[in-house]
Amino acid sequence: MRSTYSASTYCIIAILLFFSCKSASTIKPEPMATDRIPTDSLKDGGQVHESEAAFEQELRLREYRGSRSRDFDLLHTNLELAFDYKNRTVEGNAILTLKPYAYPQEELVLDAKDFEIHKVSLIQGDKIHPLNFDYDQEKLTLPLPERKRKEDTLQIAITYTAFPEKGNKEGSAAITDTKGLYFINPDGEDRNKPVQIWTQGETVFSSKWFPTIDSPNERQTHDFYLTVPNGYLSLSNGELLDSKENPDGTRTDHWQMAIPHAPYLSAIVVGKFSSIEENVNGVRLRYFVEPKYEAGAKGVFGHTPEMITFFSDLLDMPFPWQKYDQVVVRDFVSGAMENTTLSIFMEALNLNEREALDTEWDYIIAHELFHQWFGNYVTTESWANLALNEAFADYSEYLWFEYKEGRDQADMHHFNAIEQYLAESEEKQLDLIRYYYEDSEDMFDNHTYAKGGRILHMLRKLLGDEVFFDGLRSYLKQNALSSVEVHDLRLALEKASGQDLNWFFNQWFLSSGHPQLKISWDETNPDNILLKLEQEQDFSQSPLFKLPFKVSIYKEGQRIEKSYILNKAVQEFALQNGAGTQLAIFDEYSELLSLRSESRGFEKLEKQFLLSTSGLARVEALDSLTSNYTEQLDYLPTLERALEDPFHVVRELALHRMNRLDASVAIKNNLEHKVLKLVEEDPDNAVRAAALEALAGIGGSKYQQLFYRLINAPSYQVSGAALTAYLDIEGNAANKEELFERLKDEENIRIIAPLADYLTREKKAEGANWMHEKLGALTGESLYYFLGYYGDFFASVEGVTTGDAVSSLGEIASTHKLNYVRLAAYQSLFGFIDDAGVLELAKSIQERETDEMVREYEEYYLSPYLEGN
Repeated sequence: MRSTYSASTYCIIAILLFFSCKSASTIKPEPMATDRIPTDSLKDGGQVHESEAAFEQELRLREYRGSRSRDFDLLHTNLELAFDYKNRTVEGNAILTLKPYAYPQEELVLDAKDFEIHKVSLIQGDKIHPLNFDYDQEKLTLPLPERKRKEDTLQIAITYTAFPEKGNKEGSAAITDTKGLYFINPDGEDRNKPVQIWTQGETVFSSKWFPTIDSPNERQTHDFYLTVPNGYLSLSNGELLDSKENPDGTRTDHWQMAIPHAPYLSAIVVGKFSSIEENVNGVRLRYFVEPKYEAGAKGVFGHTPEMITFFSDLLDMPFPWQKYDQVVVRDFVSGAMENTTLSIFMEALNLNEREALDTEWDYIIAHELFHQWFGNYVTTESWANLALNEAFADYSEYLWFEYKEGRDQADMHHFNAIEQYLAESEEKQLDLIRYYYEDSEDMFDNHTYAKGGRILHMLRKLLGDEVFFDGLRSYLKQNALSSVEVHDLRLALEKASGQDLNWFFNQWFLSSGHPQLKISWDETNPDNILLKLEQEQDFSQSPLFKLPFKVSIYKEGQRIEKSYILNKAVQEFALQNGAGTQLAIFDEYSELLSLRSESRGFEKLEKQFLLSTSGLARVEALDSLTSNYTEQLDYLPTLERALEDPFHVVRELALHRMNRLDASVAIKNNLEHKVLKLVEEDPDNAVRAAALEALAGIGGSKYQQLFYRLINAPSYQVSGAALTAYLDIEGNAANKEELFERLKDEENIRIIAPLADYLTREKKAEGANWMHEKLGALTGESLYYFLGYYGDFFASVEGVTTGDAVSSLGEIASTHKLNYVRLAAYQSLFGFIDDAGVLELAKSIQERETDEMVREYEEYYLSPYLEGN
């Protein structure tokens, strides 16, 4: 599973979003203060504990989260489902086929959350025997009429009503809700939203809609019979065997999943969708979107066939399932979910044909696809080992970008992931594989995802491509259709490499933290430079790392790479680089997951930009030069070269940094001509948009015809940048009016945002209804960005009524599902804080907010108005 993060290739916008599919270490929990009981009072069965340390050990034994014991083997689930849209309930008939796993059993315990159990029976041949049961709204316990051995097969029939709206606990940053099954706009009252049903089973929420053994180390086949209204499409795992019309205007679809998989990967979707169908290597592919987005679906998902071919070849294993569907739904509670043969995606992937030109969703599509091998075909045995699912899916993003767009793009994606993990590490540092956690949802973080993916990257670089991928192929084949723990991966890679890898797995998978490196250079002898590395992490919390690393040496027009191993807290390395050395770079491609400090002067950074073969290293050098040195003329030659760099991120960054230059400097040094060429010719739309922004800064008025023309560009990135530049030019009132009328029905935020800004700057009170309409129509990140414009308009334009705006902002701040949207709406309320009742509204929203992080931000905004109260 993957949660979303910004699709930008360089700067990740730090809002309250958590990344993809959902985004680690032995937690050493301190007991609550109330548990700090004097040792002489700690008694158990008359025994007095001799020390508090013993009590701590007992606490850890109780809190250990291993894999679930397998008392029964769930073989097959036969499920008949009908949906009550009005009451948001599910009527179900389930027949579970099971066997005792190893030991004789006298009772069966199933997961079934928030059901009304109508009847439970044991099926024996053609006879049905009613069973007594005990049910506590989470576990359904069935005493068996006789002891069953592992040779015995049971069939248990359960008739029930599921209430997915009941009993839900708070979700996680990756999965924001725990209903398991979701009715979207079931009464059809929201005209901007379709009627849909979809499920989200991970981690333990498939048991919110059918009784099962809801554990990742369980596997089942299943037949699902879904009764849905005629006119609605149903989707599920496996293959659709048949559909039967019913007299009451419904239809029953029979979906069969003939290959066993974990219950949390079972899924259904019901709604009205258009589809595009393809075929690759005999695998049927379909992309399902809302009908209005059909033309854009191929642009969004069109690389899927090539991805399947690439991953199949890389792993030497064909796609392991019957078919592969991808469907985009509304109000999804995560970025995406890798249900077997049926990945579900958030609505941000609903794009029209023009929006799809700028789509940057390949990473999440690759992520969910790679899960079909790592996570579905071979599945973690416990949530403690979740990285065996998610780290691989995260790293697939790098693999795809490296193959499709080149190493520079992959390294940029990799670097952004390092930054994500390091940001999280300031708040917590946990083992990647961790057996102590409060809730399984806690595992979906940037340790499991970003850190896990980076660890695999380091493992690949340590072993080399041939051995690393041979090891992964063996790992998949040896553990096919079964569950695994971290040592299964280690053993497969040890067998492939002939090396002992305990040291690597111990420090990276089974310990917390990361190296904090101080890097210094002694160039007293320029022919034999000394590199000094110091590990400065807290050794009471993190290990002293053994770090294989590389140094790049540039001399006489060549790049030489040397490998070393750091295995001390402080260590010096003589590079023996020889005469003519121009530059030495530590870990040029940022392969190591580490926090590092290194002092490099202007000259070294300039050389790094000029010489490095790594696009990421050039981005780093340009960023440092233009951020840390204020004399524009000093770094101007580098900036000029950057405008012609082969890596588009370098060009885009250079254009953004041009906005810091005086216009006269840009014109005098002929940068203007280069920027104009990029506007017209660059193959990357983000670069063209940045070039338009730079031209506007140099002298917008003389390019107004260019801006006006490019408002019609196919790419919304380019069109939006041109529209912003044109509307910022003084005058042209009639043309601006015409543009607003022509573009006011656009639904893309890149067009809506500059139009909203125009209405605010020009104090056009007649635009109030348009602002309200857009607020009601936008969702997700688009709504997040629009809220600031919306608040500014109603707070600053005279002649508009603010009551509806305050009410709308208050409603969004109180109830919206996305925490970052709630916070943006809350912040916008402060434009009206002096109006009657708004301060009290803000206080009440903050008091009711359940997300601790949002509450803290809201308190920050609120605090200046509470001083002295």
